[in-house]
Formats: sequence, C-alpha cells, structure tokens
Amino acid sequence: MLVKSILKISVVTYLFICVAMYGLQRNLMYKPDTNIDSPASYGLVDFSATSLKTSDGTTIEAWYHQAKENYPTIIYFHGNAGNLSQRAEFFGLLRDAGFGVIGVDYRGYGRSQGSPSEDGFYDDARATIDYAVQNLSISDDKIIIYGESIGTAVAVQMAIEYKTAALILRSPFTSMQATASGKYPWLPVDLLLKDRFDSINKIANIQTPLLLFHGEKDTLVPVALGKELFAKAPEPKQAIYFPEVGHNGFDMETLVSAIIEFCKTNK
Repeated sequence: MLVKSILKISVVTYLFICVAMYGLQRNLMYKPDTNIDSPASYGLVDFSATSLKTSDGTTIEAWYHQAKENYPTIIYFHGNAGNLSQRAEFFGLLRDAGFGVIGVDYRGYGRSQGSPSEDGFYDDARATIDYAVQNLSISDDKIIIYGESIGTAVAVQMAIEYKTAALILRSPFTSMQATASGKYPWLPVDLLLKDRFDSINKIANIQTPLLLFHGEKDTLVPVALGKELFAKAPEPKQAIYFPEVGHNGFDMETLVSAIIEFCKTNK
C-alpha cells in the first residue's frame, strides 16, 4: 500500500508540474523589459522612434537610422530578454560603419503593445520589413536580416518569406523543442510546447547568403545546435565561432568588422 501511495503521489505531482509548465511556459520563455526611453537617451541621437501597426492591429515600436548612400540596412530582431535599449551600443557601431539600422521591439517589449508569442513575433517582423520596403523605399537587395538568439528563428522565417540581401544569425538554435529538451529532459516538451520556433526544418529554404556567429562557451544555446543549423543551411554560408564567448559577451566591434567583410564578399 505504501509503495502504491508513493507512486500515486509521484504521478499526481508530475502531472501537476506538467500542467504548471504548460501554463507558465511563455513567462519562462519571454523576458520583456518595458523600461525604455527615446533612442537619444542611449546615445543614438540620429535615430528616430516610429510606431508600426501589425496585421492584427498591435502597435509596436521600431528605431530607425538611414543608411549611407549604397550601404545596406540591417533589420534587427533581438533576443527573448530586455528591449532595444540594451542593443544601443551595437546599433551605434553599425551606424558608424555606414549601415542603416531598423530595430524593433516585439509585442510586450519596450513600448510595444501586446503579449509575446511566436506568431506575434512573426507578425511584428513582417510589419517591420513592410515598413522598410513600403514606407522607407528600401529595396530588398539593400536589406540584411539580423537575428539574435530567439530572434534568429524570427529572422529565418522572414528570410523564407522575403527576398533580401543576406541573413545574419547570432547564437541560433535548431528549434525551441531541442533547446527546452536539453534543459528539461524530464518533461514531455514536445507535448507541452506552444511556441516551437522550428528553424531546423526551415533553414534549407532560405535563398540568401548566411553569416552565423556563435560562442563555443554558450550554456544557454549550446554551440552544437548552431552548428547543426548551419550544416542544414544552403550555400553560400559562413560561420564564425568564438572559443571564449558564451551566449552574450561578444566583442561588438569584431562582429561589425565581420559583417563588413561578409557584405564585401556577398555583393
């Protein structure tokens, strides 16, 4: 009887944990920061903040700086935490190198309305690219899509849907299922997961040159996932791995220099 009681309690406890994880997963996956000021407050005095409307009526905010003549514009999709303000240093370096920059805060991040979700992120990304093409008259051969961490999955989806000059991925993963399974091997992740971000089954369909960055000491998104994704991507492609870097901690000037060289090679 005692063994049966313990087993019953264990099963009920496990099921309770599964239900709780299902309900709370987006709180664990997305870490938005709504504390944000104007671009100028972060040293980006020549950036403008613009409100965009997505297809489902959500208002999101994007920061924009115009490219120098004949330079491409980088459309930047950030990671699952923070907001645009934490990327200000990188935006400034891209601007100084001549690139145009459009950074967007997904729904629920910064001043953007709504709540985070995979489909919502894709809608936000589409609104951003449509704004670049339709409102700013940036031609597709002058657009580079850049994704960071969870933003790499957004970037891959957009690289399938839109014709662009290049795709850049920093710290990418194969799928949210693979990432979450590595962290929660005792959970039936495939049954519980709402937002899958399944880049591994999409990457072969991109039709643009790919540049990939990954830190080999990344404990949040293991470099093995980035390498697996890179292997499935079509040519032309280039990967740069950083032996002493984790998920963050990249030298931003090094990344910008690599992007410049990549652009020269893939004109």
